[in-house]
Amino acid sequence: MDLTAFTLGDTVKEIVDILIVSYIVYQLLILLRGTRAIQLMKGIIIVVAIWAFSIWFDLNTLQWLMNQMFNIGVIALIIIFQPELRRALEQLGRGRMFSRTNAEEDQMVSQRIGQLLKAVNYLCNRKIGALIVFERETGLNEYIESGIHIGAELSSEILINIFIPNTPLHDGAIIIRQNEIVAAACYLPLSENPFISKELGTRHRAGIGLSEMSDGISVIVSEETGTVSLAINGLVVRDIKEESLISKLYEELRPKRKTIERKPFFKWKGWKR
Repeated sequence: MDLTAFTLGDTVKEIVDILIVSYIVYQLLILLRGTRAIQLMKGIIIVVAIWAFSIWFDLNTLQWLMNQMFNIGVIALIIIFQPELRRALEQLGRGRMFSRTNAEEDQMVSQRIGQLLKAVNYLCNRKIGALIVFERETGLNEYIESGIHIGAELSSEILINIFIPNTPLHDGAIIIRQNEIVAAACYLPLSENPFISKELGTRHRAGIGLSEMSDGISVIVSEETGTVSLAINGLVVRDIKEESLISKLYEELRPKRKTIERKPFFKWKGWKR
């Protein structure tokens, strides 16, 4: 038996094993990045550090407490990370967990923005108030559950019909996930930022509040002025122009990757006021 060959083979096997596990962990971190789950992961790391501390210094009571927490930890993690686990399994089932076509993703983003802009054009011209939210990495299930489930493919016609005044679903927000209108008439948290202009009403404060609580993007159409505002990360741009809105939405909704910057697949003439 060639001991050298055996050792080399084992070494290669261990390297491949480590690389595969590292890649899986990396993909999981990408999946959790920007979500509330990443904050929970930090909490878990702190708990593990406390457990290691109790073992190192032989703190029996603290170690017993940590062991009790670990006994129920697996079930708790499944419950806490249920939305992320479901999304990961869905992507795995579609064969999109580890690879996606950049051109297809860009085209989907462009279609989303195109449908949104058609609806916004109509609503602005008629001064019909609207609040439209794009879900990104942070799950918005708690707000979706407050509204009425729609489950329809994103289209400008549906967006317009929902916000027509005096209809059952016009009051509240629409939440969009990928190319699907998930729910309408959703209640969002109001921003408590004291520096927000007093001119902004409940619709704007709800859009800003949602952007403070998550990485979601809020597009708000003012019922009073017919202007469009964009709220991201707790900041709002009022009366945003068409080119800036297209550019910002395309930048934020595209999957982050290191590629040469490409322009959107569509041209929009803008809305008249």
